[in-house]
Amino acid sequence: MIVYEVNIKVREAVADDYRAWLGDHVRELLTLPGFLSAEVMVLEPEQPTPEQQELVVAYRLESHHSLACYLAEHAPRMRAKAAERFEGQFEISRRVLAPLVEMLRVD
Repeated sequence: MIVYEVNIKVREAVADDYRAWLGDHVRELLTLPGFLSAEVMVLEPEQPTPEQQELVVAYRLESHHSLACYLAEHAPRMRAKAAERFEGQFEISRRVLAPLVEMLRVD
């Protein structure tokens, strides 16, 4: 399993609309092969910026191969949808995280 993390800075003026759109976007990605789950979070910064909101989406995928297939076959189309609807209203950065070890609480 790997985590594909998408970090989004969206202008506050369109944040509500963007979050609504993002829910549909995430649900669509979860129908693609290799996507296992997703978690959408709001970043709570130490110093809030009133003009923007920061969101993080952590997708869990089966493998690097699943991510490579998504990037090659689906990402351009999926990313274009956001660009068309919210042009100039957001910034995105992405990274891939590979788990090293999982630790569980033991009572």
